[in-house]
Amino acid sequence: MDLSLTDEQTAFRQAARDFLDKEAVPFRTEWDRRESVDLEIVPKMAGLGFFGLTIPEEYGGVGGDYVTYALAMEELGRADSALRGIVSVSSGLVGKSILFHGTEEQKQEWLPRLATAEKLGCFGLTEPGTGSDAGNLTSRAVRDGDDYLITGQKLFITNGTWADVALVFARTGEPDSGARGVTAFLVPTDAPGFEAREIKGKLGLRGQATAELFLDDVRVPASAVLGGDEGVGRGFKVAMSTLDKGRLAVAAGCVGIVQGCLETSVSYAQDRTQFGRPIAGFQLVQDMIADISLDADAARLLVWRCADLVDRHEPFGTAASKAKLFASEAAVRAANLAIQVHGGAGYVDDYPAAKYLRDARVMTLYEGTSQVQKLLIGRAETGISAFV
Repeated sequence: MDLSLTDEQTAFRQAARDFLDKEAVPFRTEWDRRESVDLEIVPKMAGLGFFGLTIPEEYGGVGGDYVTYALAMEELGRADSALRGIVSVSSGLVGKSILFHGTEEQKQEWLPRLATAEKLGCFGLTEPGTGSDAGNLTSRAVRDGDDYLITGQKLFITNGTWADVALVFARTGEPDSGARGVTAFLVPTDAPGFEAREIKGKLGLRGQATAELFLDDVRVPASAVLGGDEGVGRGFKVAMSTLDKGRLAVAAGCVGIVQGCLETSVSYAQDRTQFGRPIAGFQLVQDMIADISLDADAARLLVWRCADLVDRHEPFGTAASKAKLFASEAAVRAANLAIQVHGGAGYVDDYPAAKYLRDARVMTLYEGTSQVQKLLIGRAETGISAFV
């Protein structure tokens, strides 16, 4: 068993860190306050390869393995989780769905532009009434000659107001058809009847565009069905398989949050003096820093194990659930401890600890809540489904 990184992986991680320390870290507080990152950073990130990782070169990507992808997500999470979300949704959830489930024409049309961030994508699964219960969504797609008319509403959609294409999941079967009646569609966001409204006032990930989507008889050709004719009724399977890799990205981003909490806590504790010496010398401060460091290592190893399984083409769903569950909860713990190390200074956004906590909190909710991850892990271990 070799847990060391290759020279190429080490070089990419360092290049990513250097880039983000220059282009993101100095501006993340400003972006957070104004509730929008500067979109000029997107093509710069694409130039470094963030959006093209794991997308084959034949489709305009840079290739690469999933361990390298996890390293990229970690560095993005350490710098600003809002940036991590832009990448992992557009090139991850949307790009990977097209790569593994799309027709050759769909791959040729969309992947090169997603891999270079010429176009951004959003993942339209969650609805006001269906979060964890994605098999019972109510958006409808009705066949009309050679087209489909899509009507429905989506909620909490990352990149929603920035995206050029939305991967929309809608029911093509009967209302009671459950997961078997769901189909995925590639919908251009400039199509008539498509509207995106940005959600403001979020607790965290404030620099990231999160939106409600409204579709009112949006007409798309039958060729917009992800996977063509064979994709009809397979949308739920597409969503679930894609979310497994999405959980890997979220978990890796959470490792970045934990690592960021460790670094800022150590730096602050070394500089801050009380009772005539740096607080880093006090054992109870060291205790908190030790807990953060332990969580960073444990979460990172769970992420790397999952990424390695993906690279070796072995089943990884349960490993992704374990990594996502542990890393997201660890991110909340680490950020809370980082605020405690900083004392009153941690309660304002002059230091990154408060932002780390606000960003970390949603990680236990989206792409499968912590409770859903426990159900998935328990079902895998027992062989018995806990779902009714």
